[in-house]
Amino acid sequence: MQPKTFFMKLTVYLALLCSHWTLAQTNVWQQSNGPFGGTINAIAINASNHLFAGTENGGVFRSMDNAKNWTAINTGLTNMRVYAFVINASGHLFAGTAGGLFLSTNNGASWTPMNNGLTTTFVQALAINVSGHLFAGTFFGGIFRSTDNGNIWTAINTGLTNFNVRTLVVNASGHIFAGTFGGGVFRSIDNGSTWTPINTGLTQSAIFVLAINSSGHIFAGTLNGAFRSTDNGDNWTPINTGLPVASVQSLALNSSGHLFAGTSLDGIFRSIDNGNTWTAINSGLTNLRVISLTVNSNDHVFAGMLGGGIFRSNNSGNSWKISNAGLINTHVKALAINASANIFAGTFGAGIFRSTNNGKNWTALTGTIVNAIAINSSSGHIFAGDASGILRSTDNGNTWTVVNASINNANALAINSSGHIFAGTNGNGVFRSTDNGSNWTAVNTGLTNLNVFSFAINASGHIFAGTANGVFLSTDNGSSWTAANAGITNTIIMALAINSSGHIFAGSFNNGIFRSLDNGNTWTSVNTGLNTLSIRVFAINAAGSIYTGTLDFGFGVGGVFLSTDNGDNWTPVNAGLTNMLIGSLAISASGRIFAGTIGSGAFRMAGTSASEAFQEVSSNTAAKEIANEMPSSFELAQNHPNPFNPSTMIAYDLPQQVEVKLEIYDLAGRHVRTLVNQTQQAGRYTITWDGRNEQGEAIASGIYIYQLRAVPSTGSGSTGSGFVQARSMVLVR
Repeated sequence: MQPKTFFMKLTVYLALLCSHWTLAQTNVWQQSNGPFGGTINAIAINASNHLFAGTENGGVFRSMDNAKNWTAINTGLTNMRVYAFVINASGHLFAGTAGGLFLSTNNGASWTPMNNGLTTTFVQALAINVSGHLFAGTFFGGIFRSTDNGNIWTAINTGLTNFNVRTLVVNASGHIFAGTFGGGVFRSIDNGSTWTPINTGLTQSAIFVLAINSSGHIFAGTLNGAFRSTDNGDNWTPINTGLPVASVQSLALNSSGHLFAGTSLDGIFRSIDNGNTWTAINSGLTNLRVISLTVNSNDHVFAGMLGGGIFRSNNSGNSWKISNAGLINTHVKALAINASANIFAGTFGAGIFRSTNNGKNWTALTGTIVNAIAINSSSGHIFAGDASGILRSTDNGNTWTVVNASINNANALAINSSGHIFAGTNGNGVFRSTDNGSNWTAVNTGLTNLNVFSFAINASGHIFAGTANGVFLSTDNGSSWTAANAGITNTIIMALAINSSGHIFAGSFNNGIFRSLDNGNTWTSVNTGLNTLSIRVFAINAAGSIYTGTLDFGFGVGGVFLSTDNGDNWTPVNAGLTNMLIGSLAISASGRIFAGTIGSGAFRMAGTSASEAFQEVSSNTAAKEIANEMPSSFELAQNHPNPFNPSTMIAYDLPQQVEVKLEIYDLAGRHVRTLVNQTQQAGRYTITWDGRNEQGEAIASGIYIYQLRAVPSTGSGSTGSGFVQARSMVLVR
């Protein structure tokens, strides 16, 4: 069949398929199976002992086997920042999020927004009384009430002088207690119609949590310890014997009346005498930042951590075990890949993880809050910036040693060709080690800002540091620094990268990307195509294509962007990426890209078929083979992005040596462009089409067809009758 006849027969079908100018897009990103953990803002347990975990940026997870395994249940949930739960007598589950209230009537399988009348949609506290009336505490919107299962909400703030409501509880008499952040505790004895402050003896007005025991005693966790009221809130007494001077962010009671308190820095404490004295119970906890606590009907205690996921105790808190299987909710702040293709992920609160199989499985190694990871390319030694200092591993991450405890939470690590290590810190500038991390020296001469977020080192050994006051350059191994900010209009530089031509890219907080072609002497803004200007990280592949990860908390923007023209233009590459908050990027030697998200663990750009091979992109129309990926069959992938403007990528697989012709036609069958016409070896290839015809002219918007024809080469020994496949794509100018 001739190409023109073939395409004419496809015309009607394609016109129907593309009637709304949209085509199905192949998922490029796949979520890896980990790392595990994350920030758990709330935990709830229903009558069947099913657990629900509300996470920061990861939505809701459910466990039906006592926290042994977790599954994300986010269908219909349009906001992934979950702060509160409540369950009514019918088992209906309500979730308070940063984007309003959601209801599930099917055990979390699907969610429906319930925000009618809710004028403030940041819901951080929920409670329900015996009549089934719902109460929602909001961030600076006060309290709302619903008497019809959440269908309609009414503001009930009479007498409430602080509208940042962090916690709500209801006692056996139906009295409602609201803990505010800055206004103390308020009480309502008329179903929320009016509120009265009840703060006598309460010396701390920032309230995180309230709890009521079977005797009606009220306990308040505050920014500065715990308080108790035995007279319905009229008077309060501090109860901090044995409790450190720290914020108490969570409280829970078991059936024996034992009280559990989760603190911001010191783990979990237990009181068996109504709060009079407290004892630390942290055996087995690897994270001591506790946000949420709850107890099930078997008196098992569950603790939700800041970054560390969930821990469980079956013995009243005497010992704890991590319970994070399937809880892919981590903040992945750092990624690095060694010469053996092992991936190391640094997380917020859960430490360092390693994957030896491209993210399919992860193993927890060590640490808690890890902001940076760097690998010495010659020795393979790994360095990590942890909350406990600089960590070093000389055996592929199996064991770690703290080599400098005074450099806490290093934001950035870099290693030059001589093996010298540089650590950028918050407030203390740059430290350098010339002996593999054993000793460190501050090197801050000329550095006018000591908040250092990023490094890049060029082929000449010049070091660039991104700080809260712009870019600084050192040409003498860090001994002295000079400001290099000409043209940079926002001086908070979160990311730096240098390509093989020595061009430097600086990613700023809220002002996008700047590029320097003259070693940092002058900079130019290069933001065409970006839908957010909050830049967190860069990665550059062997072909010179630049990827940037963004960290914009605005709804529906951000993610990963790609430039194939040295930063002049940027295109989002987010198909399959369900979390647009990117904390880290890394590219393996084979060209596979990994992205660490804030709240959804790690993603990898797929590379097991042509449909998933867009991570290796040529910057022109010459096809590039992807190394180490040998396909077993022919395949022509859907182009990406699609629709596109001004350029798009096409990937294809060749299982044997063949004569290849890749051509573009319009819907009338007219030839537009030949992209490939040559003999190619077996392999995986990608090519970029710039939306131009053979004469170099930009073509009009419309639906176009690209066809791959592969015929066995004469004398190559290849067998078979060849392969022909065509796909459609949409150009929108």
